[in-house]
Amino acid sequence: MADKKLVEQITPMEEDFAQWYTDVVKKAELTDYSSVKGFMVIRPAGYAIWENIQKELDARFKATGVENCAMPMLIPESLLQKEKEHVEGFAPEVAWVTEGGSKRLEERMCIRPTSETLFCDYYAKVVKSYRDLPQLLNQWVSVVRWEKTTRPFLRTREFLWQEGHTVHATAEEAEERTIQMLSVYADVAENVLAIPVVKGQKTEKEKFAGAVATYTIEALMHDGQALQCGTSHNFGQDFAKAFGVQYLDRDNTLKPVHETSWGMTTRMIGALIMVHGDDSGLKLPPRIAPVQVMIVPIQQKKEGVLEKAYALRDSLRAAGIRVKVDASEKSPGFKFADCEVRGIPLRLEIGPKDIENGHAVLVRRDTREKLPAAFETLPEEVMMLLERIQRDMLEKARAFQEERTTEAHTIEEMIESVNTRPGFVKAMWCGCRECEDRLKELSGITSRCIPFEQEKLADSCIVCGKPAQKMVYWGRAY
Repeated sequence: MADKKLVEQITPMEEDFAQWYTDVVKKAELTDYSSVKGFMVIRPAGYAIWENIQKELDARFKATGVENCAMPMLIPESLLQKEKEHVEGFAPEVAWVTEGGSKRLEERMCIRPTSETLFCDYYAKVVKSYRDLPQLLNQWVSVVRWEKTTRPFLRTREFLWQEGHTVHATAEEAEERTIQMLSVYADVAENVLAIPVVKGQKTEKEKFAGAVATYTIEALMHDGQALQCGTSHNFGQDFAKAFGVQYLDRDNTLKPVHETSWGMTTRMIGALIMVHGDDSGLKLPPRIAPVQVMIVPIQQKKEGVLEKAYALRDSLRAAGIRVKVDASEKSPGFKFADCEVRGIPLRLEIGPKDIENGHAVLVRRDTREKLPAAFETLPEEVMMLLERIQRDMLEKARAFQEERTTEAHTIEEMIESVNTRPGFVKAMWCGCRECEDRLKELSGITSRCIPFEQEKLADSCIVCGKPAQKMVYWGRAY
């Protein structure tokens, strides 16, 4: 009964997707509400997932020459005002500090919504000549953006992220770095989180405030809405000119640097939930799961059961597998349900009969398939099974994305598609912002990205009928 009751506490996703998401976040103990409205407490289960995402990203960053640093949390208003387009883009979301102790500050300070201005101020001091370039820095911090409506992980007033900021001597180097970091994000999304993505460029309307070009990876959630999962920006020289970040080149002339910025956030935990989860809770891909195998002893008070459970744990741990034993006093049914809610990829059941027969029972979280595994070959079998689960989860998510990606040649077709079978809609576009605005006004459809892999679906724009410039992925988004 404990198993049934626990699962019933999660609203079916087909009944109310938003409530299902909230229920999963709560039952899997990923976050909790805080006493500060719009700010979340990330609980250990949620933070452990973020730590693994951080570990995967950080290793890849460092392999490309990036180093970590830390910038201040507060930005003087005068510094923020130096790049007009940037400050206008963030003005509605900025939180301000006006007092320090009991004294009013001479100049109010903004709590960082992002740190371009701080990095530019720093680079202006340390970059003197071409010998100082490139500078490849990243920081792991939280930022504050005063969002009107919030939802755990997807949109909160404070969130964790990494923000990379680099400066280069040439436009070519900056563009190469921008695309390189986007590829890092796509690699982690697909090969670690098992989330298929579309890589491309944002339109002028959707690009980051102050950027020359913004590149993005877009994923499709189970309700058919898109989620922007990571962005990489080429700032060109606008920030450099505004902040005086320049270097003495080999020809003895002063030149402004070329700058990039790129970030991925705790929003990716929301993506994991909405791409892979089901009505029983989370489904975590093995490569990102904090616990890959949960050993559940059956009739654990009987002689030798717990001892065998711990021996199997040690053998799996020695093979590099993240494993725990649930030796709590709760019933096996409750433990099974708890494993499902938390999305643990493999459950290993071990009881007196299993010990007699010389094998354990492995249960896949993604398919619920039960498989016997001999004690002698358990580590090898578990490792192969975890890789199979990882691969199968990506393939399932990719099949869903392909099924929910359609083509449209008229506005009516596009609206009908997103209303009846929500997902990505591929359609041609003339490049005019007015056409983008028209689609959003009609049905809340926005451009997700101009994919790198272009297709010519028609000669004319889906909105105005003028000659088409690009094929765009459209959809409704979080």
